[in-house]
Amino acid sequence: MYATMARMAKIWEKAYFKDKLVPIGEAQVSVASSAVLYGLSVYTVFPICVTAKGIAAFRLKDHFRRLVLSARIIGIDTFEKEWDYVRFEKATVELIKANKIKEDVFVRATVHVDELVPGTRSRGMHTSLSIFIYEAKPIVPQDGARLKTSVWRRIPDYAIPSRAKVNGAYVNSVLAKQDAIDSGYDDCIFLDVAGHVCELSAANIFLVRDGVLITPGLESDILEGINRRTVLEIARDANIPSIERVVDMTELYVADEIFACGTSAFIAPVKEVDGRMIGGGIMGPLTSKIRKFHDDVMHGRNEAYQNLLTPVV
Repeated sequence: MYATMARMAKIWEKAYFKDKLVPIGEAQVSVASSAVLYGLSVYTVFPICVTAKGIAAFRLKDHFRRLVLSARIIGIDTFEKEWDYVRFEKATVELIKANKIKEDVFVRATVHVDELVPGTRSRGMHTSLSIFIYEAKPIVPQDGARLKTSVWRRIPDYAIPSRAKVNGAYVNSVLAKQDAIDSGYDDCIFLDVAGHVCELSAANIFLVRDGVLITPGLESDILEGINRRTVLEIARDANIPSIERVVDMTELYVADEIFACGTSAFIAPVKEVDGRMIGGGIMGPLTSKIRKFHDDVMHGRNEAYQNLLTPVV
């Protein structure tokens, strides 16, 4: 393992950077690059899971597509010309094997615009892909998260596109989550500019009312989460009624259940919002059902979802 700061996730020692494997300490971009100067990078994070059939990546094709589309939205037009899915999968497999992965981990893949002092533009510039592995450590408590409505609003799609995972945009999330932590909570709930519920600082949100699974629609400036999509697919297959729509803040206060979802959030039950207890402070039955279903899917215990797993070892 590569030595890391206390309380931070462990990072494996080999990374993929500029078309080869290197020690993690050598996977660096210049302080004069667009990636550093303007936060001009896009990324995705996906899980690597231990299954009965070996080590597998979850929804790898979907994560690569999101990386491509994020770059396209921002106007980074060189990455898509140089990288296709086959090449991306090969690099991922090479990295997993080199680090001898034998446990569940997260993989972060980032497209960095590494032109030096190019000014505020995105097209026709050189990019480098980095991929590294780190500990599968949840970003919110798994036994009941306490959330606070953020004083900071979610950046609207017309300012920085919500569908693109742009590194620089996450300053918005840092502000909101730090405010929640400073106030004694685990994470925040973003509202959009109209005051409707969006998501957590880095996870989508679901609530349950009268047996119906509800999540904010794409019009609410949310990330089109890959795990969000998985939860909706699980709900469909488990005959759980679900709906995507605008959600008012006070609906959270009267929800029977609330949970967050995302690669780094897993399926995380919420026990409190703005000092109001949700569902008696314990994980509800629908959350529990979806959480188990989701874990079975990710770890290859549900044959109907084998197509979502890509063997990497």
